[in-house]
Amino acid sequence: MIHDDFTTLAVIVGVAAAAGIVANRLRQPLIVAFIAVGILAGPSGFGWVQGGDDLELFARLGIALLLFLVGLKLDVHLVRTTGPVALATGIGQVAFTAGIGYGLALLLGLDATTALYVAVALTFSSTIIIVKLLSDKRELDQLHGRIAVGFLVVQDIVVVLVMIGLTAFGDRGDSSLAGEIGEVATKGAAFLAVLVLAARYVLPTVLSWAARSQELLALFAVAWAMTVAALSEQLGFSIEVGAFVAGVTVASTPYRDAAGARLVGLRDFLLLFFFLDLGARLEFTDTGTQLFTAAVLSLFVLIGNPLIVMVIMGAMRYPARVSFLAGLTVAQISEFSLILAALGLDLGHIDESTVSLITIVGLTTIGVSTYMILNSQQLFDRLAPLLRHFERRDHKPAVIEGAEGFDAIVYGLGRYGTHVVGALRRAGARVLAVDFDPRTVADHRRAGGDVVFGDAEDIDFLEALPLARTPRVVSTIPSIPATTALLHGLEHHDFRGQVAVTALDDRDASRYRVLGAHVVLRPFTIAADETCELLGVPAATDTPNSPEGIQP
Repeated sequence: MIHDDFTTLAVIVGVAAAAGIVANRLRQPLIVAFIAVGILAGPSGFGWVQGGDDLELFARLGIALLLFLVGLKLDVHLVRTTGPVALATGIGQVAFTAGIGYGLALLLGLDATTALYVAVALTFSSTIIIVKLLSDKRELDQLHGRIAVGFLVVQDIVVVLVMIGLTAFGDRGDSSLAGEIGEVATKGAAFLAVLVLAARYVLPTVLSWAARSQELLALFAVAWAMTVAALSEQLGFSIEVGAFVAGVTVASTPYRDAAGARLVGLRDFLLLFFFLDLGARLEFTDTGTQLFTAAVLSLFVLIGNPLIVMVIMGAMRYPARVSFLAGLTVAQISEFSLILAALGLDLGHIDESTVSLITIVGLTTIGVSTYMILNSQQLFDRLAPLLRHFERRDHKPAVIEGAEGFDAIVYGLGRYGTHVVGALRRAGARVLAVDFDPRTVADHRRAGGDVVFGDAEDIDFLEALPLARTPRVVSTIPSIPATTALLHGLEHHDFRGQVAVTALDDRDASRYRVLGAHVVLRPFTIAADETCELLGVPAATDTPNSPEGIQP
């Protein structure tokens, strides 16, 4: 037993760093390692710390900074740009998961209040983990990545609203409901009014002074988050709600990105103590009886949540592959689920055994879903025949009969693809565009362009295209599986025209040439060469992959 507090802290942080290295090697989120270290250091392990004593203050600071940064980075524009699918999937998944989870928890023998907390905890997925995984896989800018981040933002908003409701009405004694609502409304309106006035008239000036020093800007951001969080707690809400609102007030200023970048490392360090404190609080006296319940709930999250997303996205005409890849991102519960459980424990609504149950489900689903997301394409390839049942097939176009054909068929209407299509049309070419985002297809149709809904990985879809009357097919999609499937499909349909595809590196470019691509587009290389020309600096070498071969 270590008696010196500083030495204890040093040992715990050292063990956490070692566990983090192991977790990183196993491609697991650090959350799993930190909770495991908390269990190891807590009463159930070596007893170095007691949950709620040594770590609680650091833990509360970590939660406050986490919520502050969520508010700071809250991008409502992202929800708008991903369209109705973000709102429908985000709200629909939360509603269906909570409803089904509540019934499932009751069937497993939990009481009504505990079942409600467990059901709500099952609905939220980790924005931090998902964004990190999708970024590592270079999928953030792909359609399923944009949709996933969009509905995760919706989830973040919902979880904050849930916390507001719990802290506002969670511990009101014997007062009437009408009195509670009136008191909460009055305090909340006054609280928000003061913050709106501060954000409008005070924060811009103070932040401009603080921004003259990056260190001072970070310090002021922390001070603002803690001050508003403390005021929120004094008014009967919670530090989480106050910190979130504090972040929102700064989000509209020009300094949000600079402040956020400075605080990410501090947030991650302090969150270590939240997960350590959570692990130290856990009691495993009921673990034997909870294993079956935890297993059932984990399977529901790992399988049920993705299916719910697939059903919703399938009804909105998204392809099975996009729905599946987006659905995998909700196959785990998040750090917010654990924060919600800790809040319920503080309010006296649930006991420590319920917190342990939610934590076990969290550890299980985070660990398993990480590997599912990292191997998402392989999973889809294996499950594709079954997953096609979640896809509406009535959106496929009939073969264009009697048409004189097109000068080019272009797959992908992202940023690069839209520019390619526009350039070809301005050059006088007749272009048929293909994209698998229903909203993008509808927007281009309204603009008068020839566009159809289709997936580059769907070989059967090629039968609907006028390949025999079109001399070239162009793919602006950087996805390796999509490009590979398209090249195989064109070969299968004996396409005799010119094929141009897009690659991001030399290895992919070589692979596509072997598979039959005549032209490999390298947008970053071409952009770099043109930048050199604009700067008056000649490029080191000629670009071998220029798109001269696809001119009409």
